[in-house]
Amino acid sequence: MKRFALALTLCMAVPFALFAQNQAAPEIPFDSVPNFLKLPPNIYLGETAGVAVNSKGHVFVFTRGNSTGPAYGASAAQLLEFAPDGTYLREIGHNLYAWSYAHAVRVDKEDNIWVTDKGSDMVIKFNPAGQVVMVFGRKQEASDESTGPLKHVHPPLPPVDGQFRQVTDVTWDSDGNTYISDGYINSRVAKADKNGKWLKSFGEPGDQPGQFNTPHSIAADAQGNIYVADRGNRRSTCLLTMRVRSRRSARNPVPTPPARRRQAPRGHCASRLDPIRCSMPRTHFRGESTS
Repeated sequence: MKRFALALTLCMAVPFALFAQNQAAPEIPFDSVPNFLKLPPNIYLGETAGVAVNSKGHVFVFTRGNSTGPAYGASAAQLLEFAPDGTYLREIGHNLYAWSYAHAVRVDKEDNIWVTDKGSDMVIKFNPAGQVVMVFGRKQEASDESTGPLKHVHPPLPPVDGQFRQVTDVTWDSDGNTYISDGYINSRVAKADKNGKWLKSFGEPGDQPGQFNTPHSIAADAQGNIYVADRGNRRSTCLLTMRVRSRRSARNPVPTPPARRRQAPRGHCASRLDPIRCSMPRTHFRGESTS
């Protein structure tokens, strides 16, 4: 049976500011290439919401172009693909039902293309051929009387599993699980398995540990850390999921340095998903849970 340990690290803005005062960030060298993207006639870029590159060097641009509809609430989303030299290749998902207001585009390790649309509250997975193979969330029905802009009420309405309110971004762990930052209203992170099955969500609106205020972007590293850009709280949050595969490793899940074991718990955990034993040296806390 699999056991899971969840470690949550909150990286506050103050320590970063103190670090920046003592050490200047190195400059990243770059070369500017004007007019790199070569657009065909009658296709124009609007506000560019996201850019991603696949393993072949193809560039995917998710733009708020191709705007159609009234002045307020018009559809503004278009996904374009370019060759490594900037040559235009194709438009993906022309007039797709999910298109409303472009927000982010990502490419996974298998070169599938994922987009998040803030306006339709949907996340779409395209295969490399540009075909829709998975859909998360649901758009409001155009024929419903109640259809209209989402309200930012206080306190916010309870979230609904499987649905989003102004979704922002997407990433994956090494097992292919999908993590979605659900974004401007629900202020949480959703998790689905590699087949698209909803597993759980964590986080809620607020400024305390385990809470978010507009999780605007999300990313993963090779070690399984999931990083959330908590824009409204001006901090980043690191969620670490570790899977223990054997009984032997389950008895000794994650070695903890002796000095850390002797520390008295400071702070608290605000997670409704798993009980977490917390230790908060400075601005960090760690914990374990099993499920």
